[in-house]
Amino acid sequence: MSEERSGSRTKTGVLLLGLALAAVLGAVGYRSLDRQDGAAPPTARVGPLATLEARVADDPSDAAAWQELGYARFDRGDFGAAVSAYRRAIEIDPEEAVLWSALGEALVMDSERDPLPANARAAFRHAVSLNPADPRARYFLAVERDLDGDHEGAIAAWLDLLEDTPRGAPWEADLVRTIEQVGRINSIDVAERIARAQAARGAQVASAGGGAATAAIPGPSAAQIAAASAMPPGEQRQMAEGMVARLEAKLAADPANVDGWIMLMRSRMTLGQPDRARRALADATRANPAAAVQLREAAEALGIR
Repeated sequence: MSEERSGSRTKTGVLLLGLALAAVLGAVGYRSLDRQDGAAPPTARVGPLATLEARVADDPSDAAAWQELGYARFDRGDFGAAVSAYRRAIEIDPEEAVLWSALGEALVMDSERDPLPANARAAFRHAVSLNPADPRARYFLAVERDLDGDHEGAIAAWLDLLEDTPRGAPWEADLVRTIEQVGRINSIDVAERIARAQAARGAQVASAGGGAATAAIPGPSAAQIAAASAMPPGEQRQMAEGMVARLEAKLAADPANVDGWIMLMRSRMTLGQPDRARRALADATRANPAAAVQLREAAEALGIR
């Protein structure tokens, strides 16, 4: 495969791991954030760029604010500025894998010539050293194999990622399409292998609509999800991260909200952050020992181990 072709697919295909807001809404729920009357809220963004810049100016030690600013800059195509914001977030919170994989993605998009520059590869490797399950880093490290000519190794890594992907995850269809495209370009038969990977997942939790195992976990209405799905992907991603950060802040102020903790656990799993989901479970159990059984049952249903 030529570098030009691989690079083109990298810069478009990588966004398959951009977070679909509808999926995160299924995990977080509008009502838990802003509304108490059950009415569907208007579509909103995390905030204008100036607001986010004001937040980091007011509190330069707020890693979450720098992370949101990175997403906002990324969404506007200002990838170099996004890199700077992510680096500031990492300086404050260097142990968060999601920040390293976000930095790597921004470095990829900021590169004019190299489809996967060395500093991006290093960021992705560090992300998986912190969290081997980080889906964005795993996707890109498979891209690295493809770019280096190891097409079979790339496909195997993507299939492993597919096997670990919850059914209905927002990137599932595009991940399958990537595997199919690389297989077709390089004359590698992947159809049966894709089917086996999908079958091996068993009863994974659907990211947006949920399943029988998580039917009792609160979420938005179908109308709310449909409205969110109509947003451009960049806005979906930006808003999703902001919503989860806001829910986490609300739980810090009101740790007795058991439903809120379950929503946070589910949202972290939807975002591909099992380490943060486990941390949420620990924090929730510590704050609500009487609800420990309920919290652990919900965690088990969500695939948190």
